[in-house]
Amino acid sequence: MSVARISFEEGERVLDWLKLTDALAAAHELPKAEIGDTFLYRRDDTLLTRSAWIDGLGVAVKAATIFPGNRARDLPAVNGAVNLMSDTTGQLEAIVDFHLVTKWKTAGDSLLAARRLARPDSRVILIVGAGTVAASLREAYGAAFPGARFLVWNRTPAGAEALAAQHPDTEAVTDLEAAVGEADIVTCATMSTDPVLKGVWLRPGQHVDLIGAYRPDMREADDAALQRARVFVDSFDTTVGHIGEVQIPLDSGAITREDLLADYYDLPAFTRVPGDITLFKNGGGAHLDLMVARYIYDAWREAR
Repeated sequence: MSVARISFEEGERVLDWLKLTDALAAAHELPKAEIGDTFLYRRDDTLLTRSAWIDGLGVAVKAATIFPGNRARDLPAVNGAVNLMSDTTGQLEAIVDFHLVTKWKTAGDSLLAARRLARPDSRVILIVGAGTVAASLREAYGAAFPGARFLVWNRTPAGAEALAAQHPDTEAVTDLEAAVGEADIVTCATMSTDPVLKGVWLRPGQHVDLIGAYRPDMREADDAALQRARVFVDSFDTTVGHIGEVQIPLDSGAITREDLLADYYDLPAFTRVPGDITLFKNGGGAHLDLMVARYIYDAWREAR
């Protein structure tokens, strides 16, 4: 069989944020994914291989190289590819651009939660951070909340100003506390190890989306934020015991395991309660790479 090779540009032309979240929801109705990660190292360089197998959806192996020295070469530090294989025969069906899968997985993961937990009439959305992921969030949230006005805050104001200049109805702000108070949705995509979002700033009815923390020593929100909110995660398996955002307050006793109400394998539990604050932790995972790669491949084939 011929193997499809889907570039970033080809994928971007055929993908839709809302259809992606519908595909993610449907994929979580299938049997739970089997996942596995491996790491290889050479001095400062890393090879990360993330694999997932979902009965009925197929197999994906995402190979990522992290070469910090590439920055001095004016090249991306993170590169790779996603191999998508048939669930029926195991044959390779597609090689999908690494950055395409990562972009749509990261923002789509958060958008699925927001479509279920945030108020549909949300009118002000605050993006905390102004990097590559923040730009994807502006696209994704703009698709689901087309009437919303966006605020962008970044530790370096010039970054927020640059992102805001690329989009309509988007304003750079410098007072984070005031921006949180104004927002209906707060989505954070920073590299912070210390909380930048304080629970005392939150108000009833808000939805908080936390993306940036991915290591055991990282978190973007303080204990009070988690204590005041109804807390959800994308996967218990990839967040509990792995990511500081939830594990640090679990270890300190600030929250208990019962405070994590549901993950995506219990999507009916992702419900809004009027006046409550909701908080979602986006942890990622190889199973989401598979779900997104399958959606990309199906959309690419349909468009041909």
